[in-house]
Amino acid sequence: MRFASDLFNNKEIIVPEFLYQSSKLPEFFPISHYPSLPQLPINQRFKPNRKIIHFLSGRHLLRDEIPFSLQELHAHYVNGYLQLEPGIQTLHGREMCMRCGNHTFSSFSCARCQRASCQYCRNCIIMGKVTSCSPLYSAPSRQYEPIENLTLQWFGKLSEGQQEASHAVIRAIQNNHSVLIWAVCGSGKTEVLFHGLAYALSQHKSVCIATPRTDVVLELAPRLQKVFPGLTVSPLYAGHSDPNSSFVISTTHQLIRFKNCFDVMIIDEVDAFPYSVDPSLRFHVNKARKQSGSLIYLTATPSKSFLNQETLNVVRIPSRYHGYPLPVPTLQWSGNWRKKIEKGQIPYTLIDWIKKQMNAQKPVLLFFPSIKIIEKVKCVFDEQRLLCEAVHSEDPNRTEKVLQFRRREIPILLSSTILERGITIENIAVAVVGAEDGVFTESALVQIAGRAGRSASYPEGDVTFFHYGKTNAMIAAIRHIRKMNQEAEEKGWLH
Repeated sequence: MRFASDLFNNKEIIVPEFLYQSSKLPEFFPISHYPSLPQLPINQRFKPNRKIIHFLSGRHLLRDEIPFSLQELHAHYVNGYLQLEPGIQTLHGREMCMRCGNHTFSSFSCARCQRASCQYCRNCIIMGKVTSCSPLYSAPSRQYEPIENLTLQWFGKLSEGQQEASHAVIRAIQNNHSVLIWAVCGSGKTEVLFHGLAYALSQHKSVCIATPRTDVVLELAPRLQKVFPGLTVSPLYAGHSDPNSSFVISTTHQLIRFKNCFDVMIIDEVDAFPYSVDPSLRFHVNKARKQSGSLIYLTATPSKSFLNQETLNVVRIPSRYHGYPLPVPTLQWSGNWRKKIEKGQIPYTLIDWIKKQMNAQKPVLLFFPSIKIIEKVKCVFDEQRLLCEAVHSEDPNRTEKVLQFRRREIPILLSSTILERGITIENIAVAVVGAEDGVFTESALVQIAGRAGRSASYPEGDVTFFHYGKTNAMIAAIRHIRKMNQEAEEKGWLH
């Protein structure tokens, strides 16, 4: 899109080429030609379209994402109700995508700005193409109306560790501070948020819970809707990106479409892929959060670099809500398991372990380092008439298979690291086959071990690492779990 400079109420503005009506013959440029576009003052005599204001409130969108005419958007811009900015700007001598923070671009011949070399952002193109001639539209986050008769409908009892963390969350929201809740797997992190969320909503604050995965969004939305029955929860994920309330549960990717919006930002599983390895996702979070707002991190396995942040307040929950210690993994040497599987065989140590768990009526969850190995093991199990299913990131039916496993319709589930987090199955036995593989980091092994013993009815789970040689990651994961158990015991939080 091309624009020309003009005046409106004695203020310098830019006008889209399609709307320019002056008798002068101006020169039109891509919007990136105008590096500084200050917020225009609000014209009190102008009557804005509230649907436009509500739609763009706290958001950061391309023209193609907005279901209103260019004439309407321009009228709201010149009267101070919308902000316009170039999608790609030069800051401190370096070009940057203002939507995702990326600095790497490609170019193409653009019909919109009629240039042979228009730059576009390669990093966030899957969310819509940001170019040198793309305007980004935004509007200040609006003050939401109080939610009538909003009450927390949860009558559970927090453990001592949960209470301590809950108070920390409330303090962070009250004082607009940051806090990390470092809580072991199965400690009840979601319940820790309840009272802080109730306080934030009572103060008419906008809230976002961001998580790396869509399945967590789909799990959390109905759960929070249930405990806050008067609240409208907006789940955002690929294909569902329009919020309709002040309470949003979103994948971290969807935060790219927000700007200075949320008073309370909660990042779940801050160490998980892709948030932990993609700097643009952290840029999304900082852009979507009001700079005066609070920031709350949740994880069981924070990285050392994350913990080394000087200003970070850390609250630990070293015990599970039911007060039993975390299951400590055992190490089991299984020889050259990879070679045996290639020959269509399964290590006898693994077969013996599986039979033992099945005789005890325990569902068996097996983790493998690659999809190729999973598919090979599935074929071998089928030949040996061991009923099982396999799931991985490329499996479109993985949700249904996990449900079948949860319903005990499948006794054995083979998985990649896709299920290292977010799955809770009662009385489960867990094993890692090939635990020495590099994909199984310390945090991955701690998370996998955290699948076992989560139920108060069956707090003692069997976790085994089958390997062809011990690794530092295995030893560190076991040390991590033992250290948490020791800390919980010293606090008197274990049965």
